[in-house]
Amino acid sequence: MTKKLALIALCAAPLFCVARASAQAAPPPDTEAAAGFPAGTWTIQDENASISTQSLTDRYYVNGLHIGWTSHEGALPDAVANVGHAILGEGTQRISVSLTQDIFTPAATQAINPPANDEPYAGSLLGTFELIQDTANTRTVLGADAGVVGRDAGAEVVQNGFHSIIGQSGTHGWAYQLPSEPAFDILASRTWRIGLAHFGNGLEVDALPQLSGMLGTTRIYAEPAVTFRIGEGLNSDFGSPLLRPGPSGSDAYRQTRPVVWYIFGGVAGQLVAHDEYLQGTDFQTSRSVDPYRAVGQLDAGFAVIWHGVRFSYTQVFQTRRYVGQIGSIHEYGSLAVSVKF
Repeated sequence: MTKKLALIALCAAPLFCVARASAQAAPPPDTEAAAGFPAGTWTIQDENASISTQSLTDRYYVNGLHIGWTSHEGALPDAVANVGHAILGEGTQRISVSLTQDIFTPAATQAINPPANDEPYAGSLLGTFELIQDTANTRTVLGADAGVVGRDAGAEVVQNGFHSIIGQSGTHGWAYQLPSEPAFDILASRTWRIGLAHFGNGLEVDALPQLSGMLGTTRIYAEPAVTFRIGEGLNSDFGSPLLRPGPSGSDAYRQTRPVVWYIFGGVAGQLVAHDEYLQGTDFQTSRSVDPYRAVGQLDAGFAVIWHGVRFSYTQVFQTRRYVGQIGSIHEYGSLAVSVKF
């Protein structure tokens, strides 16, 4: 028990480390004027393990689907803004609301009764509210999510329904998925934007160190990360988005020049105290495996912002998440499209 409490304390630390920001000069306002209803940035993002250099791909973290809305800068309730400034100091603010479904399967997807030492079938459906606050060179995100893990998340229906549409055989072991439980998490991240080089033709190089963490029923972890970018208009955002627990620049961005583009590469290390998708449901008996307490990740990709539309693609390479996992590296691709209205 003492060891588990120590792990929890270690992984919860970033939630307090990012709780206070020093006051810095705020960046200029969003260049996109609010128009239409509802005004803001709409994002759809999908992550899928079928995008891989490996032969066996439809396994482990199989798919993540995210639909989100982010307000324009300053377009948020006064009560939320006042709380944010009280905690974080000065800065420009946005709020973000999203719905995300994650799907996990074992490697033995054709087995009616998968091996007990394989990753459990699992799904989650979570609604998330976030406060995003920026200064000239930092972005802080504070948020919470709530929803369900297990059968009621609809992972089986989505996966086998999609496979049926594209003429692919379904997976057969969903009868052994995690049972349904409510889920609730709090999350926090801080990203710093550090300029490294600036060339006369507008080409820039920067680094984006990030510290993030989550504390809740689905996951408890801490994650330091850093991303390096080269391109034009790097002050338009704080990196491309990834679904958590991947290091993410979030859905918020600005159009600072007619065409913004960059390519990037990054590394992250996740310190894991709890992972419900691997260790099983918190309040019921279910299948489970032993997680690794440290998980590494490499990612690379590109992003383009043009006429208020951001398109980004990221390829992720992740080390083993649990004891007995087949293969040394798990891969998936992440595609996100955001549009300002």
